[in-house]
Amino acid sequence: MRRLYNNPASPGANLIKYPQSAMFILITAIFLFATALALSILQVTRPNFRFAWLIATGGAFLAWISVFLWQVRMPLTLQLQPWGPAALRGSSIDAPAFLADQLSWPYALSLGALGLAVMLTAVARENFPAPFAWAGTLTLIGLGLLAVLANNPLTLVLVWAAIDLTEVITQLLSVDGEEASERVVAGFSARILGIGLLLWAGLVSLSKGTPLDFRAALPEVSIYLILAAGLRLGVLPLHLSYTTESAVRRGFGTTLRLVSAASSLVLLAHIPAQGAQSPFTPFLLLPAAGAALYGGWMWMRAPDELTGRPYWVITLASLAVAAALRGNPVGTVAWGISIILVGGALFLASSQQKMLTRALLIAGLWGLSSLPFSPTASGWQSGAPASWAVWLSWPFLLTAQALLAAGFIRHAMRPSASVPLESQPIWARNVYPFGIGILLATLILLGLFGWDGALTIGTLPAGLAAAALTGALVWLTPRLRWLNPVRAHWIQPAGGVSRLDMVYRTLWNLYRQIGRLSESITTALDGDGGILWALLFLVLFLSLLAPRIP
Repeated sequence: MRRLYNNPASPGANLIKYPQSAMFILITAIFLFATALALSILQVTRPNFRFAWLIATGGAFLAWISVFLWQVRMPLTLQLQPWGPAALRGSSIDAPAFLADQLSWPYALSLGALGLAVMLTAVARENFPAPFAWAGTLTLIGLGLLAVLANNPLTLVLVWAAIDLTEVITQLLSVDGEEASERVVAGFSARILGIGLLLWAGLVSLSKGTPLDFRAALPEVSIYLILAAGLRLGVLPLHLSYTTESAVRRGFGTTLRLVSAASSLVLLAHIPAQGAQSPFTPFLLLPAAGAALYGGWMWMRAPDELTGRPYWVITLASLAVAAALRGNPVGTVAWGISIILVGGALFLASSQQKMLTRALLIAGLWGLSSLPFSPTASGWQSGAPASWAVWLSWPFLLTAQALLAAGFIRHAMRPSASVPLESQPIWARNVYPFGIGILLATLILLGLFGWDGALTIGTLPAGLAAAALTGALVWLTPRLRWLNPVRAHWIQPAGGVSRLDMVYRTLWNLYRQIGRLSESITTALDGDGGILWALLFLVLFLSLLAPRIP
């Protein structure tokens, strides 16, 4: 493997080692951000500009194609100038750096395909044209690309912060009511805690005498990386992301959810193959399996795919976290790209066409199946010795995968929720299928080519067991009422409050009561009354310190 940095003693130590290779990453990012900027400027200066969609689609296409060209020179490295005083360089402060290798490239290709698919399927939506939404989508894809390529904690923290700020501002502008705003802030707080855990992992690694390096992370630090990713994904501990109704729910909303998930999941790919060496690892694997089972069940019973989108993310993210805990970084990438490609194809499919629905079903199920040569074939492998927690969690994780696949079949075959494609203009009917096809073609390609998880037989018994459970669930659903989410009386409407929401709402109300009590105490101690209280406490304190007379 070629060296990625210059010799520190050389005059060009602060420069990029391979500027030609770095240009590949720069060109892709420039395509995305420059196109987003151009769309925003045109929307402000020329609101009725007719070729905004062509510009957005062209920029997304060039970015997607440019990611393919990375294969010519991988691994690619982009090292920026060091930050901070020279005395601190090389210790705890690193310069932002980006690395495209065999584990980050699948994420980058999937995100590029998602951006192009959003543009191509936008022609069949009611809000067409939407230049500002397209500019936001391309910006998010660019930020997600930088996140999956981040090569040190500083870079990832900066990109995480940019994505989180974009998400919280977008959600606060689109929700109404104090309660909805509080949920947005609570979700943002969970993500900030994830950033804090990543910084703490850096401090722990530094205390061991080694700055945190994603290419060679210490096994003792891996548990903090898993917790940071799990907290941001809503897996450890289990919590749901907030949902909102929006006119751009399929396009921009899907991009926001999937980019946010990918930027967190990529951290799991840096877990060493020997797994997280911690006595708490078995006790984290079981909650992850429980979160996967809960998410799979809620996904299967969701009234529609957009309402069930948070459960889709939780289920696949839980499978990825479980793979990381078993020391399988390649498996985390397998589940991660399924979130983007299979989920993106399903969530963007707003119009119905017979052949397109069949292609979505076949390719999507193959992508989720863990069968040989599928993208998720490596999802069930283990790099660490099997423990009692691994064997105990397998039935729950396999059942969760089966619930996920069965729910995917139901949502993909929803004839009443889709608009027939024949009702669209002829040019839209010709363009729209390419949007879904791009994601499915990328899914098939990643199963066969380009990264460490390609052309893998995987764990055949696990794939066959999940397939058998999926078939049983599909056969039993119309025959057992409690498995049929359409007729079940306990199905809640979109936006309803789940039991999990009630638990966190209770904790939030408790937090608010404590805050009010603290505010009351502060008010009592403030002003003239505060002086009397201070004197009283001083007298009591002196009386305790004064020597007692026998």
